[in-house]
Amino acid sequence: MHDIRAIRENPAAFDAAMRRRGVAAPVQEILADDEVRRGEVAQLQKLQVIRNTLAKSIGEAKRNRADTSVQEKQGAALRVEMEALEASVPAVEARLRDRLIGLPNILDPEVPAGRDETANVEQKRFGSQRNFSFEPKQHFEIGEALGLMDFTGAAKLAGARFTVLRGALARLERALGQFMLDVQTEQHGYSETVVPLLVNDATMFGTGQLPKFADDLFKTTDGRWLIPTAEVPLTNVAAGEILAAAQLPVRLAALTPCFRSEAGSAGRDVRGMLRQHQFQKVEMVSITHPDASAEEHERMTRCAETILEQLELPYRRMLLCAGDTGFSAAKTYDLEVWLPGQAQYREISSCSNTRAFQARRMNARFRDADGKTINFVHTLNGSGVAVGRALIAVLETYQNEDGSVNVPAILRPYMGGMEIIAA
Repeated sequence: MHDIRAIRENPAAFDAAMRRRGVAAPVQEILADDEVRRGEVAQLQKLQVIRNTLAKSIGEAKRNRADTSVQEKQGAALRVEMEALEASVPAVEARLRDRLIGLPNILDPEVPAGRDETANVEQKRFGSQRNFSFEPKQHFEIGEALGLMDFTGAAKLAGARFTVLRGALARLERALGQFMLDVQTEQHGYSETVVPLLVNDATMFGTGQLPKFADDLFKTTDGRWLIPTAEVPLTNVAAGEILAAAQLPVRLAALTPCFRSEAGSAGRDVRGMLRQHQFQKVEMVSITHPDASAEEHERMTRCAETILEQLELPYRRMLLCAGDTGFSAAKTYDLEVWLPGQAQYREISSCSNTRAFQARRMNARFRDADGKTINFVHTLNGSGVAVGRALIAVLETYQNEDGSVNVPAILRPYMGGMEIIAA
């Protein structure tokens, strides 16, 4: 959500910011609605003062047994005018709100121009791509050959874009999730949190999933939504709250299933586990003072990077361009892990600073150190990291020519000491 005062003070800058996003914002309509709203609110307040004065006058007249018919006639006319405004003001406010909620966040000045992912800018690389003495296989070829990854069985149970994992691969997925959560909580100071997997409309609205992305979500018959990421409930912990400045930053992490309809992805990544309706992910959320959010964004991204570094998986950090930055984000870094079977980098983590955009939608605020000033917090979210994609990267990076897979050293304690997964 946007600050209407900022739009009012510099509409040209707001228009330029939206155009940078490729959005033609109805700036003049927004300003017109705002002017009507402020005028009607001011008039309603003026009439309330007149009504109070008139009521006091009528009371005094009645105590003096004076004629009040003229005043009561004035009062009746006043009520009619006030009732009209009391109906009009919410309607104008709703129209203004509807214009604003569909507009994306304003981008950070550092975000490069560009229409799609081809304009994203590489920031750094870690690790060397493994040189294989054989043709590396893709993860689904490895998993199916091991007899531990079943797409046919999953399709029988639930349809396409689901996977059944068995035995050592099921344990490897569990090990990855536990390892990631341990790193984020024990090494990086995030507080482990268990959250609902089903949330209401207000919660989805708060982080920007509704109303724009309803088609990307799963909805239950009783009106709740399956979370597409733990960012949704974790961030909304601050909804409607006024935190003390001393409480900031709040850092939360959760390992949860995530559910996405993958609307619009027909034909993309049909084989394997890359694009699933259900997957596991460790999510990090930070709720910060506005002055600290840029630094927190760098810190959060490093927290995600350390997962890949400890797994010894080559990756690169990408700064997303204007056309590839998500709706709620002001600035986003993607981490892309190298997949030898595909011979390309694929996203495994996305870390975003949304600044006050989500906070305004859910009215999440803090009281500054002076004890008086109340402002919106800044919120950040990041994958720390996607468990299924980490499983893919481990299988493809640590595969052997005979079809077996070495278990990364950091995961062996989580695997009961297992060093190799073989048929």
